[in-house]
Amino acid sequence: MTTRRVFMMQSVLGASALASGVAMASPPKVAETDANAKGLGYVVDTAKANAKKYPKHAATQSCANCALYQGKAGEESGGCPLFAGKEVSAKGWCSAYAKKA
Repeated sequence: MTTRRVFMMQSVLGASALASGVAMASPPKVAETDANAKGLGYVVDTAKANAKKYPKHAATQSCANCALYQGKAGEESGGCPLFAGKEVSAKGWCSAYAKKA
């Protein structure tokens, strides 16, 4: 027979384990086909940016060196406030690129 105290302790431990598992899951990646991504000309690889449509794009520009990029140095992907809840490729690019200071 389970006592109320044991039940409460198991519930707290179970919820804690569940929360830590959720925190470890990484957010989905932004797809180039997303409406917001299309509007900003987002590409997963900066080399594939449309040079005719975005003539100010330079091969040295990427999400990894953009002021908006929230990933850590060396990570494959990271957050961006333009794509809430999703991650962009560190090698990606979009028309909202702003060089880090």
